[in-house]
Amino acid sequence: MNKAELIDRIAAYTNLPKVAVESILDAQGKVIANHFGLAAGACDAEVVLPGLGKLKTSTRAARTGRNPQTGAEIQIPERVAVKFSAGKVLDDILNP
Repeated sequence: MNKAELIDRIAAYTNLPKVAVESILDAQGKVIANHFGLAAGACDAEVVLPGLGKLKTSTRAARTGRNPQTGAEIQIPERVAVKFSAGKVLDDILNP
């Protein structure tokens, strides 16, 4: 499902205009990105998406990798990644 399809389905479900739904989705993305931006480097930043799950940051340690073309070893630096955990409602739908 792409963004346009998601907007169409939410608009049909809520009877809101598509422009309003698109604005809300864009704002949600900005609020979440801003929250994680403000918590950059913090391993405990978390955003709960009601009825869906939660997004949480975690630190991935630096490690040694390999260039697939040459086989040469490369150093991959430490970074902060975002992980998604499905909530109970979504988990129950996927695993009845």
